[in-house]
Amino acid sequence: MLRNATDLQGYTIHATYGDIGHVEQFYFDDEHWTVRYLVADAGNWLTGRRVLISKYSIGEVKWDERKIFVKLTREQVENAPGVELHRPVTRQYEASLYDYYDYPYYWGGAGIDGMGVYPGTLVSAAEPAVAGVPETPPEDSHLQSTRDVTGFHIEATDGEIGHIEDFIIDDDDWTIRYVEVDTRNWWPGKKVLLAPRWIQHIDWQEGKVSVNLLREIIQNAPEYDPAVPLTRPYEVSLFDYYGRYLDN
Repeated sequence: MLRNATDLQGYTIHATYGDIGHVEQFYFDDEHWTVRYLVADAGNWLTGRRVLISKYSIGEVKWDERKIFVKLTREQVENAPGVELHRPVTRQYEASLYDYYDYPYYWGGAGIDGMGVYPGTLVSAAEPAVAGVPETPPEDSHLQSTRDVTGFHIEATDGEIGHIEDFIIDDDDWTIRYVEVDTRNWWPGKKVLLAPRWIQHIDWQEGKVSVNLLREIIQNAPEYDPAVPLTRPYEVSLFDYYGRYLDN
């Protein structure tokens, strides 16, 4: 099912033997547009700390209770490598985190998750030679914060049309299926969706997202209402409008 990232904020994260905090935001991979980490505010028991929870750790999600269960103990989370979110999350830090949890690295291989597999069939990150993962992780990281990217301006071919308001996440594999665009920068405004694959270029420093579409085309796209569940017929109409093929 497709869900708004902002709706997931505040969900309680429950580990073995107790809660560890709540979802504050997400880190996603700007190459594959998939969520890599939940950022948990653990201030209730780890004063002032925020921790990264890999999507590999996610177990059952009870949507009606707004609770995400993770396959970790509170002690594991408490002793995990610390992270300073006011600084970029480096690949070296990610490697230390994955080594600590004995997870495979997602970079350096084929597919969204490196080896193209999901939790339950994952190969240990402690065996990089077997898994085909580089011994020394590359320095560059492609992690972006949903909080930081929210508000980025959308640049059409003939000028600015709006800004990123939210992200639509597939709760099956935690990929970002759409960015929600608020077009109020160009009266009359409404909310529309754009698939990441339609984005031509992102200037991370300037906070601008370029798409090879006219403002009028985006403005006249099927309107998106965040209060209404996103249905398959709506997705089909959206792709048909843009002349794209819906392949999933």
